[in-house]
Amino acid sequence: MAQAQLPRFPKHEVADNLQRQRYMDEKAKETTMTGMTRTSDGLDKRRKRLLFRSWHRGIREMDLVLGSFADAHIGDLSDEELAAYELLLEVPDPELFKWISGSTSVPPNHDTPIYRKVEHFRRSMTF
Repeated sequence: MAQAQLPRFPKHEVADNLQRQRYMDEKAKETTMTGMTRTSDGLDKRRKRLLFRSWHRGIREMDLVLGSFADAHIGDLSDEELAAYELLLEVPDPELFKWISGSTSVPPNHDTPIYRKVEHFRRSMTF
């Protein structure tokens, strides 16, 4: 039984592939995924839970928007704002993403001051 031989590539193709791989490796180092920038130290249990839920949504885009928002604001939200934020986190990711991205309008029952604060924060983000 004859063994199949692997195709042979010209040396310049191998060199191109190595250059391409080195370039991709360097780009990966430059563009690491962002993540949690604050610790939960000093936060009460409710705020710790909300911070965790904000970073563990299921859709990475929403993790970045809500997690970054929580990093920046969770310590400063009033009890009323926390309650509204908890309700906002109950919205399924695909639906919330459509609102945040502007592809559909926000239903009146969710167009709250905390939603507008998150939306304003999202517009200030750079990717």
